[in-house]
Amino acid sequence: MTGTGLQNWYGYLKSHDRAALWDLLHPDAVFESPVVHTPQRGRDITFKYLTSAGNVLGGPDFTYIGEWRSENGAVLEFTKEVDGITINGVDIITFDASDRITHFKVMVRPLKAINLLHRLMGEQLARP
Repeated sequence: MTGTGLQNWYGYLKSHDRAALWDLLHPDAVFESPVVHTPQRGRDITFKYLTSAGNVLGGPDFTYIGEWRSENGAVLEFTKEVDGITINGVDIITFDASDRITHFKVMVRPLKAINLLHRLMGEQLARP
């Protein structure tokens, strides 16, 4: 992996440039949530989930604390405190040959954090 896609992801996290995120997503991108049973398919829904997650988890205390790279992707471990609950999770991101995100899976622990995210993400996703 050249790392360009991952660098672009980190760039989006700093800038919150929604157009940059849109360009980073492959049209057939798939998003897998820690609380939704079925994969969410397509750029539109993946974009909505990722921007909503940015609203819920974003901010100066969101921190990636580990990074593991493969030939076409990365696993990024993160931590964030929300409402007194420490959320620990991983983003598993796959890129295509053009460095666009094709698959984005989020896994979270502990159960209290999952329940909190379920509620907060539900509120975000319900907005037009």
